[in-house]
Amino acid sequence: MAEHLKRRVGLGLLTAYGVGVMVGAGIYVLVGAVAGEAGLWAPMAFLLAGVIAAPTALSYSEFSSRIPEAAGEAAFVGKSLNSQTLAVLVGLAIVAVGMISAAAVLRGGVGYLTIVLDVPWGWSIVGIGAALTAVAIFGVMESLSLAAVFTVVELLGLVLVVWAGMTAPAVPDWTALPAPVWTGIGAGAVLAFFAFIGFEDIVNMAEEVSNPERTMPRAILIALGVTTLIYALVAVATVRAVPLSLLAGSEKPLALVWQIGMGGDGRFLSSIAVFAALNGVLAQIVMASRVLFGLGRRTPFLAVFHHAHPRTGTPVLASLLVGGAVIVAALFLNVSVLAEATSQILLTVFVIVNFALIVLKRKNPEAPFRVPMIVPVSGLILSAAALAFNLVDVL
Repeated sequence: MAEHLKRRVGLGLLTAYGVGVMVGAGIYVLVGAVAGEAGLWAPMAFLLAGVIAAPTALSYSEFSSRIPEAAGEAAFVGKSLNSQTLAVLVGLAIVAVGMISAAAVLRGGVGYLTIVLDVPWGWSIVGIGAALTAVAIFGVMESLSLAAVFTVVELLGLVLVVWAGMTAPAVPDWTALPAPVWTGIGAGAVLAFFAFIGFEDIVNMAEEVSNPERTMPRAILIALGVTTLIYALVAVATVRAVPLSLLAGSEKPLALVWQIGMGGDGRFLSSIAVFAALNGVLAQIVMASRVLFGLGRRTPFLAVFHHAHPRTGTPVLASLLVGGAVIVAALFLNVSVLAEATSQILLTVFVIVNFALIVLKRKNPEAPFRVPMIVPVSGLILSAAALAFNLVDVL
């Protein structure tokens, strides 16, 4: 077995991977919840969430040019703060988040699938989870190419939603837009922040990227910019076409947009949501297995995972463990409760990563891609504030 991954991924596939994992299935259910908090100003909440994410994305961009390794966050923290224990804990937290997120998305995707087709729920989870794990093992180019196809399908669905929402008759409130309520917009932004989770996954592909010092920062920033624009457009179309009384309580808000704008029962959008779910699950399996691969370099306890297949160049054992855990979690765990912890864990990691970059920049300011010191400072403050807001809301 080899101990090195193959560098075969370029800017296009890496950016598509980032957009796909961020857009994922979340936007198909999240708009209603954000609108419930921010009202007709939901688009502003998504833009604000993008602003909150931007400094941390820039911090990840500099780190990825300095330390282009799998297990990105673990490598960043370990080398900056000189603590392998903290590095491994951060890496395991990212693996757990990937598994939980993939399980939640797999459950949701199969839920959409049962609307479109008469298939058994449990066996569908097992079959789809196993098939996506097999793709992840087969090869990174195959995985990212399939993810790119899924991304095109789900983006096409969102384009159609925007078209349907913008051509539908505007709701009465839209013509007399109320004054913004910033507390509601802020609460909506915290919810919307979850939809931006995924840019950090890009760094875990670093050992399979050609010219990572240049490619990684560009892919992160392009993916974040594209996703922010898409979310804002979808939010505008949604609150323009659907009354808030219907939108806030809906688990399938974009299907409502399609029904109001184009007629029908929304099964078409449900079909596209299945592709979005497949994309999210595949992306998380690929990401979490790379983190395990990278952690195997850092601790003897996980060294068994630091092996790549000589032909496929993929971490087979890590992929099997992650894929199996995703299937089990999707079948047996109350993933909706676990998913609430996902953003809290990641925001905690974001605080640590931004602090680590502050420390590293003070020690060594030179880097292939550099951001001003205000960027990680802002990222730390914004992530800590969002984490505190999230925890207060839970309590």
